[in-house]
Amino acid sequence: MCCRFFSGDPEDDEELRAIIDALQRRGGEAVPAARDVLPTETAAVVTSSRRLSPGVFAMRWGFSGAGGAPVINARSETAHERPMFAQSMESRRCLIPAGWYYEWERRGRERVRYAIRPEADGLMYMAGLYRLTGSGAQFTILTREAAGEIAFIHPRMPVILPRDALADWIDPRQDGRALLDGAVRQLRFGAC
Repeated sequence: MCCRFFSGDPEDDEELRAIIDALQRRGGEAVPAARDVLPTETAAVVTSSRRLSPGVFAMRWGFSGAGGAPVINARSETAHERPMFAQSMESRRCLIPAGWYYEWERRGRERVRYAIRPEADGLMYMAGLYRLTGSGAQFTILTREAAGEIAFIHPRMPVILPRDALADWIDPRQDGRALLDGAVRQLRFGAC
């Protein structure tokens, strides 16, 4: 589930343009926009700063796992229990802005690729967790059971947060588990 997403095009989306501009003002690693983002690549991520105000940061996709393999997704149902994710679930939550994510349906030997997003226009925000390591910040995307409209493609999908939950999700003073329970509601999805 969710092993590639499209970052969105800042030429077409004013909100994404503001995110990329904020990241560029911070300096550091440049993150190209309007591209497919693959595991281990760097993407723009929104989270709370030390002052608890929203900030944009460049982070690498995938927690370093056993044997060096990146852990790119975490099950939202169990993230709070897993040693790799528990601390992040409590206080290091982030938003991953995207135009859409990709999923592949298996039809025998054939694989059909879909670009999936909620039906509402504009940028979507996937719920994520992050951690800080000696080699920089890393994020992973939380997943849930797939919505009915797209379950035929794959049984899991990213947790896509409604707009009214974005600020609370990145606020470490809020209960992440309660926010997930509220956010994992059926949205209408479109697949291309």
